[in-house]
Amino acid sequence: MTTAKDLFIIALEPRPESSVGQGDLSLSLAGAELVDLLDAEAIGLDGDLIVPGPLPDLDDRLLGAAASALVRQVPYENVADWLWRRGRDLAAAYQAAFEEDGLLTRARRGVLNLGAERMELADTPSRHLAQSRWQADEPVLGALAAAIGVRRGEGAQEDAGPDGEAVVTVVAAVNDAVMELEAVRQRRSIENAAFANVWRVP
Repeated sequence: MTTAKDLFIIALEPRPESSVGQGDLSLSLAGAELVDLLDAEAIGLDGDLIVPGPLPDLDDRLLGAAASALVRQVPYENVADWLWRRGRDLAAAYQAAFEEDGLLTRARRGVLNLGAERMELADTPSRHLAQSRWQADEPVLGALAAAIGVRRGEGAQEDAGPDGEAVVTVVAAVNDAVMELEAVRQRRSIENAAFANVWRVP
């Protein structure tokens, strides 16, 4: 399993707080893919520029698609631009892959609402591995989940955050992108409310 798939599982786990937005999740998944590509030594970062290495032979098809999507000529893409480009509808792509692999099933009593379909995580070894990593307070997974509002329960240890300058750069960019997306949502909400007021009968 990859960090991105573990993140997707953790984001879909039932919890009392509000569910994660698909846009936020897509941005964080794109960041998680960069972390996985860094771990695979498929890329390096020059500041915030993504410098691709040789195209790796990756077992995971989603991560392979991410590697194939890298900009391989100068000027290289920066992390923020990657998040927005690769993150477009990425949560839906992970949903489709999870369904195909039997990791997501149609919910009998609909506890999770992902788009128009109500889906739930299947009880699989992949889910248990993601939960174990989450419960072990793995810092990178925790930081990417926190960026989209998913935090560990009470009693969990607070970690110092991910190690490594490149990973820190990726996580910071995910946080910035999620905040930017929320600012866009709020601006649109204000604009829609103002437009509605224009047509309101006095």
